[in-house]
Amino acid sequence: MQPSLSTHVFLQQRLHPGLLDAIHNAGAQTIEIFAARHHLDYTDRAAVRDIATWFRNTGVAATLHQPLYISDRADAQWSRHVAPNLNLIDPEKSHRITAMDEVKRALESAEQIPIDACVLHLGYKDDPWNTRALENSLTAIEHLKAFAHPLGVRILIENLQNDITSPEHILEILRVGHFDRVGVCLDIGHAHLARPENNIGIDEAFELLKPRIAELHLHDNHGQKDDHLWPGTGAIDWQNVAKHIAALPATTPGILEIAHDLEETPESVTSKATQAFSDHLRQLEKLQQSNQA
Repeated sequence: MQPSLSTHVFLQQRLHPGLLDAIHNAGAQTIEIFAARHHLDYTDRAAVRDIATWFRNTGVAATLHQPLYISDRADAQWSRHVAPNLNLIDPEKSHRITAMDEVKRALESAEQIPIDACVLHLGYKDDPWNTRALENSLTAIEHLKAFAHPLGVRILIENLQNDITSPEHILEILRVGHFDRVGVCLDIGHAHLARPENNIGIDEAFELLKPRIAELHLHDNHGQKDDHLWPGTGAIDWQNVAKHIAALPATTPGILEIAHDLEETPESVTSKATQAFSDHLRQLEKLQQSNQA
């Protein structure tokens, strides 16, 4: 696994090189830019250029998380308890078009920032699986894939807390759409919430999605809500997760996606991320010793 971290932890702040330094100092080799205009105004070429310069100078890899909110307010205050207002597969066509246009605006930042992949959300929390959801998912992926490809960006689908993006239905979407180059961002916290008993949801997600996993989102919870806690502070069995990660290519980014309302400072993020990466290495060493015994 490649140590990585999302700027989601700093989402309430304007993204600047100092915050990126704090993430990089923890050992992150890939940084996920969480797209939100108040965080990084991806419509401002000068702002994007400053961030692109940092990535070029450091050689750190970049990925992108699609916008979840449509707002150009620079003073916006966000909370995990505020529902997203951008839905790529909204039943209303005009809303879908608006959402895709906003994602394309964020993707245009790849003209300057060397972004390798973009994570997409399909639907809202608790949305059901049906024919309309499938059709709208196929349209959204096809449209954004065609836009992202010339920019060198690979589209990834994330498992969410809805029936549309269960592991089985993600595979169905990819199969029906013949999306051979579209990958999966497996969110460990969301997989745990799907079936928290004995971490069964995580085991099932890895078993089904393993050939398509291109990125991981790593965060913890207690099996009841999407807390986005630091690994080891919730109920997820991270030794079990390490066993699955060990079977993935070593270059797979393992992105710590931590809640932005935990009042972390750049210094605390560097310290806690360093500890999380070290814990993972110890878990891998423990697995190797167990296999050799």
